[in-house]
Amino acid sequence: MTQQSSKLAERVRQLRTEIEHHNYRYFVLDDPEVPDSRFDQLVRELREIEGKHPELVTPDSPTQRIGGTPLGEFGEVQHQIPMLSLDNAFAPDDIESFDRRIRERLGEQHEVDYACEPKLDGLAVSIVYREGALVQAATRGDGTKGEDVTHNVRTIKTVPLRLQGSGWPAVLEVRGEVFMPIAGFEAMNQRAREQGDKVFVNPRNAAAGSLRQLDPRITASRPLEMFFYGVGLVEAGKLPVQHSGILSALKDWGLRPSPDAAVRRGVSGLLDYYQQMQRRRPKLRYQIDGVVYKVDSLDLQRRLGFVARAPRWAIAHKFPAEEEMTVVRDIEWQVGRTGALTPVARLEPVFVGGVTVSNATLHNIDELHRKDVRVGDTVIIRRAGDVIPEVVKIIPERRPKRSSKVRLPQHCPVCGSMVVKEDEEAVARCSAGLYCAAQRKESLKHFASRRAMDIEGLGSKLIEQLVDGGLVESAADLYRLTEDKLAGLERMAEKSAANLVAALDTSKKTTLQRFLFALGIRDVGEATAAALAGHFGRLENLIGADREEIEQVPDVGPVIAEHVHGFFREGHNREVIQALRRSGVDWPDVARPLGSDLPLAGKTFVLTGALSGMGRAEAQDRIRELGGKATSSVSSKTDYVVAGSDAGSKLQKAEKLGVQVLDEEQFLRLIGS
Repeated sequence: MTQQSSKLAERVRQLRTEIEHHNYRYFVLDDPEVPDSRFDQLVRELREIEGKHPELVTPDSPTQRIGGTPLGEFGEVQHQIPMLSLDNAFAPDDIESFDRRIRERLGEQHEVDYACEPKLDGLAVSIVYREGALVQAATRGDGTKGEDVTHNVRTIKTVPLRLQGSGWPAVLEVRGEVFMPIAGFEAMNQRAREQGDKVFVNPRNAAAGSLRQLDPRITASRPLEMFFYGVGLVEAGKLPVQHSGILSALKDWGLRPSPDAAVRRGVSGLLDYYQQMQRRRPKLRYQIDGVVYKVDSLDLQRRLGFVARAPRWAIAHKFPAEEEMTVVRDIEWQVGRTGALTPVARLEPVFVGGVTVSNATLHNIDELHRKDVRVGDTVIIRRAGDVIPEVVKIIPERRPKRSSKVRLPQHCPVCGSMVVKEDEEAVARCSAGLYCAAQRKESLKHFASRRAMDIEGLGSKLIEQLVDGGLVESAADLYRLTEDKLAGLERMAEKSAANLVAALDTSKKTTLQRFLFALGIRDVGEATAAALAGHFGRLENLIGADREEIEQVPDVGPVIAEHVHGFFREGHNREVIQALRRSGVDWPDVARPLGSDLPLAGKTFVLTGALSGMGRAEAQDRIRELGGKATSSVSSKTDYVVAGSDAGSKLQKAEKLGVQVLDEEQFLRLIGS
């Protein structure tokens, strides 16, 4: 290396160090040392040197935040330590119970210290640093797998490309929330309006949409920020022994925690923090929907452990559901998969709970009459989290003088068939069955769903196109689709068409239980489908059974037996099943028909805690396949309780009742896995 080259390399190193220092002062400490003009001058000098000497460019240079080439699709990232969700609390009593459970489990008489922080309304992200350099970022996804968004996270200025200071582990996975500040969101929407572009409904949607751009240049143009709230995988390094200490260490390394994080003691401290943040909420520069409490001591966290998919040592204390007043412009009727008519209020759009709401469910005709909602009424609507908005009550004094009570339609609003309502039922239904286009669409959506035939890529909008275009009338028609037919549909390119045809072919290999569930027989859920499959063994046995035989299946009463028997007596349904079989849809017969000599026949199981070898749903499926029954509550009639790690009160009840308890190894031996 020449003397000139050596000087340039040293200057580049100095510039990068100074730029990252000023980034840390500005974004993490909120205490800048230099004016923006000086900072811009440093970045400009670095760009000029790197432009003339590309051999000096490194991936962690501040100039390399924005990648050049858009991605074709997002990759998948497996979280080495799952990103768990939190249990929710809504009332002070819930927090008192949470604290009491913790102290009882720990045997603590003294009050516990909790780390408290706002619950941001953003997108959870995991970032991995190796030897201090950012190497990977992923969304939370389903908690075990997420999308690789490294190229986009690198563009967020509050995320350091290289850790500051010293003492960080060789491998450090940090977790936090990507969000969009309210001011940045409003400014971005204002620019979009001026340019005639699409505007976002709320900051959370804007943040999620911005982070999931295939082109990182788009993400870089959006005002995203990130707060860090914890760690995942840690290798070759030590962390403080309190959660609050970890947040302080993250801050020292350039990873900004929430400035509103604090430590509080006992229930009174938690409720005081909650009320404080609730008062400050309207003035915060970012949206929050509650606060999070975590036991501060990591040793106590380890002793407390986890239950199901949530830690025992943490809880989210949500703010009350937000309510607003608006006007009912119309009441329409939606038709579901089983023909059920649901009244939906079409509202004057109103911003509530972080989104603009223009529809609210009225559940059924009885509920509609109980609340006496009418067109023109002024109503209070409520939205809590992702729950469908609902009409809470009307404002009687604002009712128009000539309003009229809403009546149940006599004919289906989609197909015109008669609407029927049994005296003992709250639900009214279209009588046309699958001849009704609305029921066909919903039935096909159910047929393709993950727990049914699991046809990847066959979403709601595509199904609606297929039905409206006359390409699909029944589930059997799905397997007659070709790439040529699909490629002509809106938003369906050749590759998408080929992928869907391949997914349809893959779905043909299934199980009898899944197939029965996919058929959408009224009141036949997964458990009932499993019971029918285990009892009859072969589809032909079930089709040929009379009502009395079907009623002999455990947990299948006379009403469900009538629905099952009636479904298979319908000629159109049998024709669809035959067409599905001809198209190649197939499954292995249950080895021992009629279920009486299946290994677990007549045995009732309850699962508690986490199994390391399989998920709970998979374990329940296996029990049902072998003739057993999987229930959720322990009683004297329970044969086995399967206790995984962090088993809870169900294990204690089993021991009290003398029910046989199996650990995971014993359970796997029993089911032959």
